Amino acid sequence: MRPISLTALFAVLAVAAGSAAAANWKEQQIAAAEKSESILRQAEKVRGLLPQYQIMRAAYVADESKAFRLIFGQYLSWHQSYLGLHDDAMQSFAIQQGGDKQDAASPLDGGAWRQEPAADAIARLARDQRAVFFNEAHNAAITRSLTVEMLPRLKELGFTHFAAETLYETDKNLAARGYPNEDSGFYTQEPVYAEMVRTALKLGFTVVAYEAASDAVGDAREREQARNLYNRVFKDDPDARVVVNAGYAHIVESGKYLGGASMAQHFRKIAHIDPLTVEQTMLIPHVDGAQDHPYYRALLAKSAPKTAVAFVNGDGKPWTLREGQYDISVALPPYTRENGRQSWLALGGARQAYTVDGEICRSVMPCLIEARYAGEGDDAIPADRIVIGLHDSSLTGNEQKFRTVNQLRTDLYLRPGRYRVRVSGADGQIVNTQNITVANTKERTP
Repeated sequence: MRPISLTALFAVLAVAAGSAAAANWKEQQIAAAEKSESILRQAEKVRGLLPQYQIMRAAYVADESKAFRLIFGQYLSWHQSYLGLHDDAMQSFAIQQGGDKQDAASPLDGGAWRQEPAADAIARLARDQRAVFFNEAHNAAITRSLTVEMLPRLKELGFTHFAAETLYETDKNLAARGYPNEDSGFYTQEPVYAEMVRTALKLGFTVVAYEAASDAVGDAREREQARNLYNRVFKDDPDARVVVNAGYAHIVESGKYLGGASMAQHFRKIAHIDPLTVEQTMLIPHVDGAQDHPYYRALLAKSAPKTAVAFVNGDGKPWTLREGQYDISVALPPYTRENGRQSWLALGGARQAYTVDGEICRSVMPCLIEARYAGEGDDAIPADRIVIGLHDSSLTGNEQKFRTVNQLRTDLYLRPGRYRVRVSGADGQIVNTQNITVANTKERTP
């Protein structure tokens, strides 16, 4: 099930045909979007994320045209994030954050702003709010990490509902089940997104779907999302308070968006509620540091933060990169890599690295390693998953370094507790299972 028709969406986003060259580029984009949709439908007929990815990767390699790589690279990046290949996801599709004339002056200049943990700043600003909107970059799961960390604090402040983009209204058993599965949504297939939904359920939030059920695109989709959000949270409960996760500029508060208005702008008109909007997709680390925003590079050069940070002035007013568009901008911390994984997967210390080696794969390469909470069903989206043995993956350095399969190393990032680990090959067949316990130690090896 697709959340929207991306063919139609790219038609909306395509460059206006003001010249022959622009018209030709628009046609190439639309054709590439249609081809991308076709490949994804073909891949989804095959059971298992790793077999699906093999099909998609082969299609990507076979077509080097600019329009196709631009559009299908985003599709590929989603699946790479689902498989725990976060470096690859950022390489397949990344938005370069160059300086923009809309940018406010840097908070590092002049001394008017002081650095503060973003979680503290957001909690303080949210205290009297009825709605807090976080945005994310769909292929960069790091942009979900702070939202997961914030949910307990927002629950303590009295927030009652949690809403996430592309959750499917058709999953009527989500709350009773207590965890997302393949039928719960689109981006929920990525384990950190699933952990966001799972955490909200465990904390007692009422989790609601607000995605447009129609084929609407552009302004019509934004309006339908906003209407769904109001109807399912505030219409029958005027005292409700909601935390919303949405992509990119769906939360922008001013200006044109997709030829009309954003979901947040429509929501404000419908609900008469001005949400606190938290922008966390621009000041983030990229695999290629040249793609980082100039302010972010300056921040790292001055003193790299250990946790997500925001900036406030002496009166407690938050700094925002885009004044009038977002209420507060968050800079996510840089990460290190251990055994091929990114350290932010620890989610602020809630999870820890649990090392596994290639022996678990029983000589089957590539292999997919998935860890599910012991109390959840086999249909659950794993707490974490990772692929090893892929020649195009970010683990290639490890493959070249180690001489035997059994010397391959990688980490699963898991909360303390009991898990079922399942290992499958490129054909989707299960080759090994294990029960493990993650203790309250920094690292354990099975």
